[in-house]
Amino acid sequence: MPNIETLRHSLAHILAVVVRELFPGTKFGIGPVIENGFYYDFDFSEVKVINSKLQNPNSKQIQNSNVKNSKQKFILNPNDLPKIEKKMREIIKRDITFQKQIISKEQAKKLFKDQTYKLELINELKEKKATIYKSGDFIDLCRGPHVESAKKINPEAFKLTKIAGAYWRGDEKNPMLTRIYGVAFTSKKDLDNYLKNLEEAEKRDHRQLGQKLDLFHLDEEFGAGLPLWHPKGALLRQIIEDYWTSEHLKNGYELLRTPHIARLGLWQKSGHWDFYRENIYSPMDIEKEKYIIKPMNCPGHILVYKTKIRSYRDLPLRWAELGTVYRYERSGVLHGLTRARGFTQDDAHTFCAPEQLGQEIISTLKFGLKMLKIFGFKEYDIYLSTRPQKYVGILKNWEKATEALEYALKKQGLKYQIDPGEGVFYGPKIDIKIKDSLGRAWQCTTIQVDFNLPEKFAITYIDQKGKKQQPIMIHRALLGSLERFVGVLLEHYAGSLPVWLSPVQVQIIPVGSRHNKYAQKVANSFGSPSPKYLGEGLPKLRFEVKNENETVSKKIREGELQKIPYMLVVGDKEEKNKSVRVRDRKKGDLGMMKIDKFIEKIQKEIESKK
Repeated sequence: MPNIETLRHSLAHILAVVVRELFPGTKFGIGPVIENGFYYDFDFSEVKVINSKLQNPNSKQIQNSNVKNSKQKFILNPNDLPKIEKKMREIIKRDITFQKQIISKEQAKKLFKDQTYKLELINELKEKKATIYKSGDFIDLCRGPHVESAKKINPEAFKLTKIAGAYWRGDEKNPMLTRIYGVAFTSKKDLDNYLKNLEEAEKRDHRQLGQKLDLFHLDEEFGAGLPLWHPKGALLRQIIEDYWTSEHLKNGYELLRTPHIARLGLWQKSGHWDFYRENIYSPMDIEKEKYIIKPMNCPGHILVYKTKIRSYRDLPLRWAELGTVYRYERSGVLHGLTRARGFTQDDAHTFCAPEQLGQEIISTLKFGLKMLKIFGFKEYDIYLSTRPQKYVGILKNWEKATEALEYALKKQGLKYQIDPGEGVFYGPKIDIKIKDSLGRAWQCTTIQVDFNLPEKFAITYIDQKGKKQQPIMIHRALLGSLERFVGVLLEHYAGSLPVWLSPVQVQIIPVGSRHNKYAQKVANSFGSPSPKYLGEGLPKLRFEVKNENETVSKKIREGELQKIPYMLVVGDKEEKNKSVRVRDRKKGDLGMMKIDKFIEKIQKEIESKK
């Protein structure tokens, strides 16, 4: 059986065959393999819909007037995808072949003279030859590989999933093309399982949950990629931040705070301006000086280090900051909280002596894995990312740093993969990608070793012999960014957050208006009723009293939709027995329970952080 990626690449080619047949005049972009499937980019700007051979030739045209430099016609809609799939299956059953040919660049230019995007790719080829694949009268510029014949493909094991706009080569200055996505597997069973997971993932989409649970929203009037946190969402963040701060102080970290903007010269000195320019916002003029909004926290921490002479007795110094940074991300890649333009990193930097490096990396690894486990993530993939093509520093230091990271991984008995060339420009790194409840991987923890910045900023410490030495700097984030981490948490738990994280842990529901007084008495046993969601006294449960003039069933239904862990219904019987009727979010009605017993139960659950 052919390699799964070869099958997927061949299906992208077959998709292009069908589109050419249905829409004469189409210009073709690229059709690569991606995770679980493939896509192909098409330019329909010169296509006449009347020539379409779809069963529905009147498929509505949509001109995307909101996109700059785009004359793209979106002549497809999701209802067309099954029709395209059907024709793809017909081609597979016809058993078309894939014939590879290597031709000169000049021949390729003649062959693709009417294909703008293919010509651009041909002109960029460093080789004097070009590879093409022929299937009947359809020819595509492609390195391959492809299956020899379509009979190798299971016609029931693929599906076209969606249509999207995509700028040519990801550059918003280029035309926008129509991208058709597909997924493919070797068996229909695998496809069905994937589609089931995909349906579940859509239900868990943190962007939808953010609105349903009233946690946050993104507003175009404010700006793309800049989330606005609502009261419950801000409280959720605060709960995470409080835990984060407490754990860092326990683990020997001190807290720093640095401003949101800094002079441009600082970023030129650090190297970020040269190596990270495409992600940095343009400078602003302040009293004839250029400033930029910070994309990183590290230069500020280095300047704190430089405020006084440091001794070997001071090391290691562990400084942490929940620092908000801003990075330019193209609009096409923005995705709710998980890919934003403004976000808060749980950042920290350790300054240590060379002989302390290995142990500091081990300590950081342990700390990071413990934090992830507390939040419910027990499965992960670990990557050791090595030197990229574009880097700073000397090879000797890169080798030392890579060896130290690898030593720590082996010492902890952790399985890892090498990710060649994926280190940052100043040093190699360890990346931990957590797996959520659907098995999807999310980048969170990163640990990076840096010899470069200490050298650029000439930071030193006095060693035991009274001589100046250069410390090593470890950059690390355990959760990644708070925005991204909250997004992952919401999808992992489908919005049903553990009790200790839930903004509202308990909802108290009086049966009728005459029970409001008793409901308030129950609430007072949880702590002060003000502020609304946070009891000030022990046991400090976060609660709501639902005393609106609505039916109990409606209040319970609303509580379930808000995914509140516990709902306490109080009526005549409960008041008489000084009890509450407990409804568990997962188990339903648990029956009547004394107030102190319920408090004991929920407190244990909160303290265990399960």
